Amino acid sequence: MYETDPRTVLTLDAGGTNLIFSAIAGNRELVQPVHFHSVPDNLDKMLNTLVAGFETVQRQLATPPVAISFAFPGPADYAHGIIGDLPNFPSFRGGVALGPFLERKFGIPVFINNDGNLFAYGEALSGALPEINVLLEKAGSTKRYRNLLGLTLGTGFGAGAVIDNRLLTGDNGCGGDVWVFRNKQYGDMICEESVSIRAIRRVYGELTGSDASSLTPLDIFEIAEGKRQGDRQAACESFRQFGEVAGDVISQALTIIDGVVVLGGGLTGAAKYFMPALLKEMRSEIKTFAGDRFPRLQMQVFNLDSPEERADFVREKAISVTIPQSDVHTRYHHVRQTPVICSKLGASRAIALGAYAYAIAKLDRHC
Repeated sequence: MYETDPRTVLTLDAGGTNLIFSAIAGNRELVQPVHFHSVPDNLDKMLNTLVAGFETVQRQLATPPVAISFAFPGPADYAHGIIGDLPNFPSFRGGVALGPFLERKFGIPVFINNDGNLFAYGEALSGALPEINVLLEKAGSTKRYRNLLGLTLGTGFGAGAVIDNRLLTGDNGCGGDVWVFRNKQYGDMICEESVSIRAIRRVYGELTGSDASSLTPLDIFEIAEGKRQGDRQAACESFRQFGEVAGDVISQALTIIDGVVVLGGGLTGAAKYFMPALLKEMRSEIKTFAGDRFPRLQMQVFNLDSPEERADFVREKAISVTIPQSDVHTRYHHVRQTPVICSKLGASRAIALGAYAYAIAKLDRHC
């Protein structure tokens, strides 16, 4: 959407361990990303590191940036740039006015949002959403999509929603916060307890009766693949449970958002093991006390990473109907479809593009 925009925005992907700084103009990265170590337990050192990172990138630019825009973990008052009480950033407890601090240092607007929101925004404007519409157009289909639910699968379970090219932030900055949905498997738990890196490790440990604290999701994936010693069945089951709970949450969210579903984050590398359960949940049925059964979703679900399902998805399904008392025909899209796809941009790039687009859109609205 902003491929020809000449304005430059400084970006950052912030985590409890690493800080990745960059600069984008026209949806293109202008520099090699700059990596700094996060200092989550010392506020002054953390603030100085953030300034140093942005300054390092800024020195490499031919033109001055018009804004800073980046992802930072929540909870936060993103609208005012204030970061709240973060479990993995203890020095921010009590609230830190990070946005205003950086605005005073650099003299340009600063926009902060969470990674789930910016991931979804990047995929909606420059990733999965336009990619899917191009596929439909090339196939001769008249169907087009405008809405997107983006989900990040990694340390936590992040999400964001984009409605007709507008990011859903919510009145309290909580739009897209699916991580606190009820857990299908454990009714008094948040769903993130089953949809996260720690969930894969926990379930594998429970099923094998072993201490899995030193195992990474990659280790467990390699056990499932038979490339590493361990309980292959337990490894596969760990990902299956992950997929079931994720599919339940996505189904609930889709009843409101009704759009493209794109998955990102490190755990998508294990999609072959969790995707079947995720799709099965989205395609399941629910019933009434009278015994009637209904599809969990009103839309047919297509896995676009499957060549067969992708070909079926893009096939034109609309039919022609006659307007009553006339000879005029109109198109009837009687088949409802929802595509699910893993990010081709990658979470980090999608977040950076989302941060860039979010800043440019905010600047344009205030002009």
